[in-house]
Amino acid sequence: MDLYKRAVMVAEHIIETRDTVREAAKAFGIGKSTVHTDIVKRLKHENYSLYEEAAAVLEQHLQERHIRGGEATKAKFEVLRAVTKKAEV
Repeated sequence: MDLYKRAVMVAEHIIETRDTVREAAKAFGIGKSTVHTDIVKRLKHENYSLYEEAAAVLEQHLQERHIRGGEATKAKFEVLRAVTKKAEV
């Protein structure tokens, strides 16, 4: 597949679905570094307006990262507490 076409497809996917870099990488079967490179390096020089839209979504995710991390940690420890309580019974 042409690298530029893939970059456009990934960017359009991120804009439409509001996926994170990891989610987009999983959807396309590529690495998260590749998604980032496609958006930031390839697309920026080929289709700047599409780059700006995708970069805005990625920037929003970056701003919200600490919230997502806290939610994931909370869920992890809730599962651990439930398992521990079952083991005690």
